[in-house]
Amino acid sequence: MTSNVADLIIILILLFVLIFSVKGAISHFRGEGSCCGGGGSEVRTKPGKLARVIAIKTLKIDGMHCKHCYTRVANALNSMDGVNATVYGKKGKAVVKLGKDITDEELISVISDLDYSVVSVETKDLN
Repeated sequence: MTSNVADLIIILILLFVLIFSVKGAISHFRGEGSCCGGGGSEVRTKPGKLARVIAIKTLKIDGMHCKHCYTRVANALNSMDGVNATVYGKKGKAVVKLGKDITDEELISVISDLDYSVVSVETKDLN
């Protein structure tokens, strides 16, 4: 009888661990987990207000997998003077409004420093 109770307790513990593992895996594959070692609690930097927008660049970015990744990229871009960026992580892109001349290389460098890859840059001049 004692053996049956012990077996039941072990089965319940394993079931409990399995449920939480599956729950974590589901959120990870939906891009809601913290795959990059971040806790997902990073505060998002608000995009700067631009007096005027002189160009809009759309950057195709490879390597972003979760909300933590999207926030890291958005914060890095928005920390640049003259930049107002929105990151669309599930689409793998960032739309960057520029208030001053910033080269593609400067934007690529900021993203590369985070270990993501810029696949392409499309520019729309508004002048």
